[in-house]
Amino acid sequence: MARYIFITGGVVSSLGKGLASAALGALLQARGYGVRLRKLDPYLNVDPGTMSPTQHGEVFVTDDGAETDLDLGHYERFTGVNATRADNITTGQIYKTIIEKERRGDYLGATVQVIPHVTDEIKQFVLSDPGEGVDFVLVEIGGTVGDIEGLPFFEAIRQLGQELPRGHACFIHLTLLPYIKTAGEMKTKPTQHSVKELRSIGIQPHILLCRCEMPIPEGERRKIGQFCNVRPSAVIQAMDSSNIYAVPLDYHRQGLDTEVLDVFGLSDTAPKPDLARWEEISHRLSHPDGEVNIAIVGKYTALTDAYKSLIEALIHGGVANNVRVKFDWIEGETFEKEEALIGERLTGVHGVLVPGAFGERGSEGMIDAVRFAREHAIPYFGVCFGMQMAMIEAARNIAGIKAASSTEFGPTSEPIVGLMTEWVRDNEKEFRSVGGELGGTMRRGAYEAVLTPGSRVAEIYGTPTISERHRHRYEVNIAYREAIEKTGLKFTGLSPDGVLPELCERQDHPWFVGVQFHPELKSRPFDPHPLFASFIGAARDRSRLV
Repeated sequence: MARYIFITGGVVSSLGKGLASAALGALLQARGYGVRLRKLDPYLNVDPGTMSPTQHGEVFVTDDGAETDLDLGHYERFTGVNATRADNITTGQIYKTIIEKERRGDYLGATVQVIPHVTDEIKQFVLSDPGEGVDFVLVEIGGTVGDIEGLPFFEAIRQLGQELPRGHACFIHLTLLPYIKTAGEMKTKPTQHSVKELRSIGIQPHILLCRCEMPIPEGERRKIGQFCNVRPSAVIQAMDSSNIYAVPLDYHRQGLDTEVLDVFGLSDTAPKPDLARWEEISHRLSHPDGEVNIAIVGKYTALTDAYKSLIEALIHGGVANNVRVKFDWIEGETFEKEEALIGERLTGVHGVLVPGAFGERGSEGMIDAVRFAREHAIPYFGVCFGMQMAMIEAARNIAGIKAASSTEFGPTSEPIVGLMTEWVRDNEKEFRSVGGELGGTMRRGAYEAVLTPGSRVAEIYGTPTISERHRHRYEVNIAYREAIEKTGLKFTGLSPDGVLPELCERQDHPWFVGVQFHPELKSRPFDPHPLFASFIGAARDRSRLV
């Protein structure tokens, strides 16, 4: 039977529970254990799919099409274990399920209450089959202790602590030790109060993971242990690391994995960890052989968490090429308001990337960025929306289709992009949309694509077919293929039925690739996505020329 590790947070949010959970999962893997990570989100939204990226950050999409919390991206990147829709649940999903059951009469007229009905649904989710070979299930609870919306989740894991076999549950509490510079002291009181709050609802943490700006003095460690009822050795120091991929190494040096295994009575028999790949990644990030500057011309640059997986995939590309990746964040609207800024902001960069987005705002500025990268031979990578903008740019500025646009932006006589998920071939061998614009629901999850033999993307992937994750509603219109390909922008990847354009490239350009999917979602530090590795390689080559 799998053992369960519950990770909670206190004092303030944004301390890094997701990263801590992922790093601990990586450490347990390094010792030869199988792991699975799950996230409990207390918000009432059914999923983050309709939440603003500038509030919630990125929506991470799984192979099976689930729209999940961005922490699942951390889980996948650190452990290499693909998440599924069974690994993230929200209060909204739980209440939706309960109300549907109540309407069907499943409760046989019983009064539906938080306890036991809500807590039972949470426990059922936590205990659902993790799959074969899983020794540890790590469960992160979103929010902080004391949040009213989190109470059912804390109650559920408290019950599980009693219901699981003895020695099969471990509670880790991530907290904050602020340092007051004017007093020259590290303050333990916020942590004491946070643990007191946790204990008041029946959960005694086994381990405290303490975020701090400087080392914890031994006296403070003992004090925390005494007041919080944990062993001093279980008060784990968690300072900022040189990079996020050094976190497993830093936590191991502080003894986190040893303390966790000790809770389960396994510390004496557990294999020693093999941390070679984390040491190699951390070394490459700390000792790069050069630097590249990538301009990201997007829509949600006010909160870079909206592009979390993209940032990490670019860093992975840097690892593959042994260079440091710097980011120049540019709102697409910036270029719309002041056209002269395009040359000023993009002339010195080594690569331009236009990421995924929804809606018209900033799109004209993104199209201008595509044109500048094309005309000045700057490596260009268009991801999802960025591929669509590349198509529109080619149609307008080279093919002479001045009205070229996307139906996402309003009615257009030249729909280069539209809601075209169902197509048929008519008698004239042309493609047309069936019954106008169909397919209003998103295309989410993993889909296959067939690559053109001899193309750049086929060479990059090294395989004739690929499977990548999608999250979009609009598609490039295959009816414009001939007109656009005459501009030099080739359709080099299509859906297996030949209807939906998936990849494009310019063969007359140092590096110009667009993809309809989100390759960043499958990139790992120890297995960088080939497109990002190739893009950063082209940016590195440009950095040595300019």
